[in-house]
Amino acid sequence: MTQAGGKNKMWVVYALLSAFFAAATSILAKMGIENINSNLATAIRTVVVLLMAWGIVFITGSQSQVANIGAKSWVFLILSGVTTGLSWLFYYKALQLGEASKVVPIDKFSVVISMVLAFIILKEAVTVKTVIGGLLITAGTFVLIW
Repeated sequence: MTQAGGKNKMWVVYALLSAFFAAATSILAKMGIENINSNLATAIRTVVVLLMAWGIVFITGSQSQVANIGAKSWVFLILSGVTTGLSWLFYYKALQLGEASKVVPIDKFSVVISMVLAFIILKEAVTVKTVIGGLLITAGTFVLIW
């Protein structure tokens, strides 16, 4: 497969599938978190994700590539895991306390934060389209908060 800007546009299909499953996750989580400690619910979800991810690694035979992972990648993957865990813990607590129709869009404000971080840290190009899109997402988030 080529990079995101190349001829292969499969990344769009994967991104849409990600969005669909993220939406399903939110609704299923809201239905399942009733009368359960949010941290316990996050831990259960994490075990399922862990088993699925490692199952796919072994099914595809990718486990042999672990030895090729460099120190920099390890550091950033571990930090990503920590931030994912924190995100999930706060998300489940918010979902337990609030309405899914309000919590989910606020959580998705991470899109705008990711865009800003991509511009600053990854030095990705700032375009009119991304700025307008980010502003619209931000406006929509604030509408839902109030």
